[in-house]
Amino acid sequence: MDCDLTESVIKKIIREVGQECATQGQTVSETLVAFMVKAVVLDPRNDFSVDQILTKKDVQNLIQLCVTRLLDTTNPSLSTIKMQVYFDMNYANRAELLKERLQVLEGRLAPVLRGITGSCPHVQEEMENVYRKIISYVLLSSGLGSPTDTAVVREVTAALQSVFPQTEMITFISLSKKNKEQQLKNLAMLVTGIRLYNKECGKGGSNIDDLPGILSEAIPSATRVVDEDLNTCHTLAHQYTALLESMQQDQHRYTQLSSFKLKEALFNVRQYETFLCILLSDAITGAQEVEKMNVQFAATVEQLKNTVQNKASVDTKEVFPLFVALSNLWTSFQNEMLLLSFLTNMINDLQQFLEIHSQLFPEEVLMSLLEGVTVKSDEERIRETMGTRVNVSDFKNQEWLFPETADNVDQLLIQYHGFCAHAIGVKGLTLPGNPAIGILKHKERYYVFSSKEAAYIFAQDPDKFIQLNAEKAKEHAELIQLLELRHQFEYLAPYAQARNTDKCLMKPTIKCDNSTQTDTHILPPTIVTSYEWNEWELRRKAIKLANLRRKLTHATQTDLSHMRRQNSTQVYLPKDVSTQTKRDNSSNVPRPQIFLEGLQGGSSPTTHMVKVDLTRAVDET
Repeated sequence: MDCDLTESVIKKIIREVGQECATQGQTVSETLVAFMVKAVVLDPRNDFSVDQILTKKDVQNLIQLCVTRLLDTTNPSLSTIKMQVYFDMNYANRAELLKERLQVLEGRLAPVLRGITGSCPHVQEEMENVYRKIISYVLLSSGLGSPTDTAVVREVTAALQSVFPQTEMITFISLSKKNKEQQLKNLAMLVTGIRLYNKECGKGGSNIDDLPGILSEAIPSATRVVDEDLNTCHTLAHQYTALLESMQQDQHRYTQLSSFKLKEALFNVRQYETFLCILLSDAITGAQEVEKMNVQFAATVEQLKNTVQNKASVDTKEVFPLFVALSNLWTSFQNEMLLLSFLTNMINDLQQFLEIHSQLFPEEVLMSLLEGVTVKSDEERIRETMGTRVNVSDFKNQEWLFPETADNVDQLLIQYHGFCAHAIGVKGLTLPGNPAIGILKHKERYYVFSSKEAAYIFAQDPDKFIQLNAEKAKEHAELIQLLELRHQFEYLAPYAQARNTDKCLMKPTIKCDNSTQTDTHILPPTIVTSYEWNEWELRRKAIKLANLRRKLTHATQTDLSHMRRQNSTQVYLPKDVSTQTKRDNSSNVPRPQIFLEGLQGGSSPTTHMVKVDLTRAVDET
């Protein structure tokens, strides 16, 4: 079926399911419908085979099953799937949120920035206009106050003039666009730092909120809300687990409780608990960052006060870096406010997915069902099994790890989100696994168990129980994300079902041709910079080294060397020069022929040189 479910068929199914739900008064998102289609196809009880072609009747049956499940608002499974889709579509980590905030801020500042860097003022009035735009840019970049507040604008203008007076506008205009942008960012940080310092000194800081104080109160408040919701989840999970265990031990209890959909309710609570733990971890990280920034901010302000000390003038090299540090710390406070707001909204929005428990299991009904049932918490179950552990010698071909002997056990990726690998497929329960019993390593994956007996049974045939867990996830599609089983179901989702804009829970495997290139030269290059291939350049360097320009060459000619030495001279060839006159004329002069005689001496000790001029007369030519 993964070859025949084309994109058009999938779109048609999703569209028809959405329209049918809307007709019956239930608005559903396209992402939720897409996930529900996968859930219905995966469920073996619906008899859809992934290896067969969907007929028209199968498509209609699939649409009807999806509509039925989407309209069953009393089923905790639907609530869990909605919760998973919502979290995948809306949650973002710290890095993603801060990157998005920076992009939004740059988008807001882009028109002002273009108006400043793209202008070329020539007269005084135009320069003043650009200077006012710089003031607006600095104010908007800092986010400290409203641009319509006169007191805030006046304060920003005074701070800007102290570091960038209008007389420097001529120099600023002559800069390149890139340098202008960089200087504007530096000015914004300097002005922000000056305003924050003045606020700490009680001399300014109009409309600057006390972000450190607000965060110090808001973060504990948010964590308290998460803790309360977690306690509620833990209580419900423990109660549902106890009821499910009582059903498996007593047939009468099974008949009494089989209609309450306790497994789906347990999976819902466990998923809600997982998401709350993620948000709580982010909140704790934010609290730690705020605590560090408070210390750094106070230290920077104190250093600034000690540097300034009511001096008439201070060195900019000393105070400017401190102002920039204050600005960066305040930007971090603003980021933490954004992250806290995001976490608060996520916590509030997730609470809607927990309301189904009060509808299905009112407190009085739940208490009546729990009569005579022993409810154990996850911590109690782990404490009960702390004294037991597997005997490694009982397993010849299995590798076991223990927290006290293995390194970095906390960093191991435990399968099934840390739940017992045996209880999921056999009992349909999400019992907490205890690593102290033993961590089984099977095919480069790690598994934990809720009891020693469960560990021994699972280790006898791990592949069998892994397949049982996968079958249980097919029956309850919400387990795919809860137990982190996406890698086992990726091949079932055709690419056409995955929209690039949707964060689907079961991503398809994307195959592509890839290649890597090995570096040819691993070692750093050993290039001899003094090497020269040009012969004339080598001669020039040799002459330079020998310094022959100031040396004289002496030579003596003897009888043996006479007429044997090869001499050569380099001359400039005559240039072809011509002139144009009124008439052509030419003249020829005799070639001078002058000879010297007696240079080699003779029998007498005195040399007598005779000059003979054999040049012909002009009139003879």
